[in-house]
Amino acid sequence: MTTENKLDPAASTAAATAVAVSPAKAYHSRAPIAVAIVIAVLFALAPVVIKDQFTIQVLLQIVLFGALGAAWNLVGGFLGRVSFGHGVFVGVGAYTTILLLQHLKLTPLIGIPVGALISALLAYIVGGPTLRLSGHYFAMATIALLQIGLLLMINWDWAGGAVGLESPIGDAPWMLQFRSKVPYYWIAVGLGLVTFLVTYFLVHSRVGFYWRAINGDEGAARSLGVPADRYKMLAFVLSAALTGAWGGFFAMYVGFIDPDSMFSLTMSVQMVLVAILGGVGSLVGPWIGAALLLPLSEGTRVMWGSSGLGLDLLVFGLAILLVTMFLPGGLVTLRGRRGSA
Repeated sequence: MTTENKLDPAASTAAATAVAVSPAKAYHSRAPIAVAIVIAVLFALAPVVIKDQFTIQVLLQIVLFGALGAAWNLVGGFLGRVSFGHGVFVGVGAYTTILLLQHLKLTPLIGIPVGALISALLAYIVGGPTLRLSGHYFAMATIALLQIGLLLMINWDWAGGAVGLESPIGDAPWMLQFRSKVPYYWIAVGLGLVTFLVTYFLVHSRVGFYWRAINGDEGAARSLGVPADRYKMLAFVLSAALTGAWGGFFAMYVGFIDPDSMFSLTMSVQMVLVAILGGVGSLVGPWIGAALLLPLSEGTRVMWGSSGLGLDLLVFGLAILLVTMFLPGGLVTLRGRRGSA
């Protein structure tokens, strides 16, 4: 997924086609929107028929990591820059929301958008030098950014330091404080639908065509008049804003944050995994990947995690290995390989 300045004929043709086609005239079905709305409604109705809190938690995690994977996919899938440091934006969104709530008594309804804006600003600041890199150099730069954020928060006493912060406990809907997890679940479903719609319209706009052109061959795209630097920055900033917003919601949901859990390389890798398993560069790929990865992860942990033998990790890792071996394009490619499914 690296972008080179050498002009490969096939990639150049793809880039030229992507730039030449006017999104206003390009036909694309609105069926995915209708399907997404139907799925969101079905998910929203789940607590009515499902009383098991563990199942509700797993469904919420599917929505959460599907949305995080979709936000990452703007950069890693459509732009072709693989980031392993997107957890920094989760942390920024989470800490902004909790700090504004604790110190200024501002509702998360304000704190979450502010966290998204600060995440976008951070992406804009660091995007200038890092987006000039490609391949593993860009990936290493994003990991370095994540580790810098982790060290800063550990040593920032006003923000709780290494101990972390706890959100106030109460029952105030306007402060996103609920005694039950079900309202958080409904909020997550609503935000998930909004995230899908945002990514859908971005990808099917001129912006999305330019991202695919840059991913196909940046040199060819530039020669055709694509302002590559501007659109690479736009992808990074929008991805960070969506990730930061979900970080703020996640902080309110779990009720406790600390540097190790929010600025987590593991969480960053999970965003990448759900997109890769589902299908990088596909709108539905991250959601499909989350629908496989999260139930498998939680199910194996509950079944075998207490054995101490690591069987849950073994089964989990084996499933990932099988998907990547036999479906390198992700689970979305199954629809074109029904004979071998």
